[in-house]
Amino acid sequence: MKIKTVDDRLRLGNGDYDRLVNSRKPAGIDDKRAYIVGTGIAGLSAAGFLIKDAKMDPSRIVFLEKDAVPGGALDGKLLSDLGYVARGGRETGHHFEVLWDLLSVIPSREDPRVSILDHLYYTNLDDPNFSLCRVTKNRGERYDNGKFNLSNDVIREILHLVMTPDERLEEVTVEEVFSDEFLESDFWTFYRTMFAFENWHSVLELKLYINRFIHHVGGLPDLSALQFTRHDQYESIVLPMMDWLKAMGVHTEYNCEVLDVEFALSDTKKTATRIVAVDAASGADRSIPLSENDLVFITTGSLVESSAYGSNDAAPDLAIDEEGSFRLWKRIAKKSPEFGRPEVFTSDISKSNWESATVTVKSAAIAEYIEAITKRSPYTGKVVTGGIVTALDSSWLMSWTINRQGQYAGQPKDEIAVWVYGLFTDKDGDYVKKPMKACTGEEIAKEWLYHIGVPEDEIEDLAKGTSTIPVFMPYITAQFMPRSFGDRPHVVPKDAVNFAFLGQFVETLDDPGRDTVFTTEYSARCAMEAVYVLTGVEKCVPEVFASRYDMRYVLAGISALNDGEKYELNLPMEIMLKIAKKIGGTEIENMLKEYNII
Repeated sequence: MKIKTVDDRLRLGNGDYDRLVNSRKPAGIDDKRAYIVGTGIAGLSAAGFLIKDAKMDPSRIVFLEKDAVPGGALDGKLLSDLGYVARGGRETGHHFEVLWDLLSVIPSREDPRVSILDHLYYTNLDDPNFSLCRVTKNRGERYDNGKFNLSNDVIREILHLVMTPDERLEEVTVEEVFSDEFLESDFWTFYRTMFAFENWHSVLELKLYINRFIHHVGGLPDLSALQFTRHDQYESIVLPMMDWLKAMGVHTEYNCEVLDVEFALSDTKKTATRIVAVDAASGADRSIPLSENDLVFITTGSLVESSAYGSNDAAPDLAIDEEGSFRLWKRIAKKSPEFGRPEVFTSDISKSNWESATVTVKSAAIAEYIEAITKRSPYTGKVVTGGIVTALDSSWLMSWTINRQGQYAGQPKDEIAVWVYGLFTDKDGDYVKKPMKACTGEEIAKEWLYHIGVPEDEIEDLAKGTSTIPVFMPYITAQFMPRSFGDRPHVVPKDAVNFAFLGQFVETLDDPGRDTVFTTEYSARCAMEAVYVLTGVEKCVPEVFASRYDMRYVLAGISALNDGEKYELNLPMEIMLKIAKKIGGTEIENMLKEYNII
């Protein structure tokens, strides 16, 4: 069976026959050069697949990066004496086939004798990830019971969404489809805070998430479905990728801001002809003329575009140049309707923003409140929260997480790095009576201390044992805005010969598209597709893990939604008897019983 794609140059496959074969060197690859705009995971992956599978000479690959450091959204670091800061992090799952394909050949930074994938695998095998408290209420008291607690009506709503054709969900929001009961359910609390969904976001994206991770439904209440790197993802993934690429001979032009790309467009052929670029510091021209042998991989937009940093004593500066944001994609999109509609995603930052803050805790007294919730000491180097803990009654809908400590290279053993984020940045806090986006780092730390149960008369003093850097991100969930097909350009537009689009604002080439944005796998997938199509790699790209088509996972997912209880079909008795007679003694009956459906 041929798996459908929107471009015949791309083949999808599954299984070891397609996965383990070594690619042959594509014809003409020695004559090609590659320019990659952006050094997020998508750009790094494109370079990796050019070397690994397209057999391109690494010295002919050049990154064009407007910042002074690589990494995109995965950029955790120590800022002088202020403390640690990370704008965001990403969970990973077992079935990130494309990302694991690449990371299996890159040496780990923690242990260069093994790959990044090996190190991640054994880190989580030896120290399995799971949460002992997913949701709190009443200032640190555990609220969740490890179950979804859904009614049959809400389960039917979820199943109805899963079966609704994608085309009927264009430009539709979550709150337009689901009942108030669903929007107030524990399921939605788990989902919206884990993936940063808002009620006004695209229900199509929600459907894609539910379908994509059907095999993980049972592991959502306690987050046992997730894996995390030993250290911050910048240190555990980005830096070893950059080290490997640099050692192979890939060159990076930092402070090189790409302003535009020029194209020759016809009905049968699309070619990039020139990269328009300037030096980000001096403004000097750094443009590059292109031939058909010059491949261009363009990151269309960034989740962390226009991020505004604050400090322990200052709130982020919210004077954001909305017109200047996503400038490159906006200019490119004017050249062809096939290049997408960025304004769909960038026109309303009130619906696409949230704020994170990294709290550096230097007080053992605070650690006692952490341990009371997590039931684990944050000083062991092992799993602490197991993922985010959400304060359900927080006006900001605050969530926080503590990964394995020390999370950063050189982090003192007596310091704890806590990552906090709030979905509602415009609402007054419960202790600090200000919107999150107007708060200093110290004020955010106080709000967090309040919600982990620190007595109010101790908050001011204990806050002095913290240092917090907040980051306001106006476009962090722009990729979830309600959309139509065509709003995002395909990874490789029809008849494009030497350019491709990368990142979280592109459409993959499978038909229908089944992967989910806001994941590292999506970045890696679009990179692999782009490289394979433009260079002629003969291997198949692994299809998105097909759990939605596997009845075992579907039935296990339904059972998990109903917390393992038998599902009440509410059908007339005569129909029930007819069904029982039809399936009695068959494999269908056995399977339904195995997963406790009947």
